[in-house]
Amino acid sequence: MAAAVGGEEVTNRQVILKRYVTGCPMVEDMEVVTGTLRLAVPPGSPAVLVKNLYLSCDPYMRTRMTRHAVPSFVPDYVPGKVLDNCGVSKVVLSGHPDFKPGDLLWGVTGWEEYTLIPNPVFCHMINHREFPLSYYTGVLGVPGLTAYAGLFEVAKAKKGECVFVSAAAGAVGQIVGQLAKLTGCYVVGSAGSDQKVNLLKTKFGFNDAFNYKKELDLNAALKRCFPHGIDVYFENVGGAMLDAVLHNMRHRGRVAVCGQVSQYNLEWPDGVDLFRLVGNHIRMEGFLVSDYLGEYHRFEEEMARYLNEGKVVCVEDVAEGIEAAPAALVGLFAGRNVGKQVVAVARE
Repeated sequence: MAAAVGGEEVTNRQVILKRYVTGCPMVEDMEVVTGTLRLAVPPGSPAVLVKNLYLSCDPYMRTRMTRHAVPSFVPDYVPGKVLDNCGVSKVVLSGHPDFKPGDLLWGVTGWEEYTLIPNPVFCHMINHREFPLSYYTGVLGVPGLTAYAGLFEVAKAKKGECVFVSAAAGAVGQIVGQLAKLTGCYVVGSAGSDQKVNLLKTKFGFNDAFNYKKELDLNAALKRCFPHGIDVYFENVGGAMLDAVLHNMRHRGRVAVCGQVSQYNLEWPDGVDLFRLVGNHIRMEGFLVSDYLGEYHRFEEEMARYLNEGKVVCVEDVAEGIEAAPAALVGLFAGRNVGKQVVAVARE
């Protein structure tokens, strides 16, 4: 790209955080601004300059929009600064020996059209170009690895066990359910609309599913689906759902705590009866996907094989253009997305 070598200046639309958020996030908490960027990397640095193609919208981003007195496991966003998260990008210029112009990467990048990544330690080459590039924000990226690690490394799901997945039509949940089915488990999921419930049963192959918004008694719904109890719960929701699940776990059941989306907008989290862990010897373990990045390449090859064989499918909800990013993120908390929420910044 000869123009880039000369340090051409380009416009760069960016999504910034306007203010810290309390309660439910709003589109107005963010702003799309237009800046400029010189297409260059600092001489002698390992930086890469990338053009962002697809950005991932994930519920955990909400936790970074609040100022924490005690630091969380990821840094808070800073008002006036560009948001960041995982995405798919194309290398424009590189000072790093492992990356060259034209390479396709996935990893942490800015919510903007172009990003200068000072040290691309969290960037990975895209190895399977036979799939849509956006898959590397979902089934072949962090959500897919999260599902894989949580189900097999944390919960240690085995053939014949009963598995329940909340937020089951989302980016992580849809993959958890399919992997559990491939393992020979009986799988039930919950979701927030009849459309999503139908998707779970017809496209993703769950044994059963229910719309939690239509259930007056979650405990009764779970007893209906799991008359003999739950062995493994993949936890994405928290609150009343977690409380109901703990009342239906089998002896020595396991709970893999991936997230608790129902709690992110609350000032004070809902209480849960954790004494159930004692009587039934239930193991409840939280985890971070970063602990399992060393397994990524093994996971990537296994998941690519499942996708090629049609054993795993994924559904994406794609918002077009960087301007759509704030609404796409906010929509996660109203359940407006169907499947993995992605923002298409540029299609090459």
